[in-house]
Amino acid sequence: MQDDLVMALLKHKGVTFDKQAGIKLEKNTPAVLFQHLYMSLLLSARIAYGNAIEATRALIKAGLTTPQKMAAASWQDRVDVITWHGYKRYDERTSTMLGDTAALVLDKYRGDVRKLRDAAGVDVKREHALLQEFSGIGPVGADIFLREAQAIWDEAFPYVDRRVRRAAGRLGLPSTAEGLSRLVPKHDFARLTAALIRTELDDAYDEIRESARHSR
Repeated sequence: MQDDLVMALLKHKGVTFDKQAGIKLEKNTPAVLFQHLYMSLLLSARIAYGNAIEATRALIKAGLTTPQKMAAASWQDRVDVITWHGYKRYDERTSTMLGDTAALVLDKYRGDVRKLRDAAGVDVKREHALLQEFSGIGPVGADIFLREAQAIWDEAFPYVDRRVRRAAGRLGLPSTAEGLSRLVPKHDFARLTAALIRTELDDAYDEIRESARHSR
């Protein structure tokens, strides 16, 4: 039954948030990691995750793909991009946080989020703490960043957070990082955690169970 559930999760919900936003995280470049960073910021806001993804895509389309370009954009430029993507209640505050985040990447990490990893000594707990120094990124935002960064930052694997564990438990799957990681190849683990998060956010537990039953 566990195998059937995992297959159903990957089939119906197994798209990482980076892939949905058009971010090619596997490149592990400064620009890509910066986009992943601000997507994590946007996803941690109290709005529908689809709106956060659309806002991320809009920022990328507008060319705000690096900390240099984000910092050079005016506060109003950033507002104009995100205000039509579900952020009307948060647009002014979010624009400020995006600018502050870009400034910190430039000032502390010379424009390269990979240097945060170096500063943390390639230690995932320290990475989690340093990520929270960015405006708008708290523990949840740091979890979002590391859940998908684990695909390229080996020290983070296997990474699960409270929401992943809760979703896994509701489906009768192992709720520990080690237990879950044994269910799929390493290269699919970020997809599995994304699928569990999406199942929770969409309240799609019955859909996943039904699909698993029909696959037997």
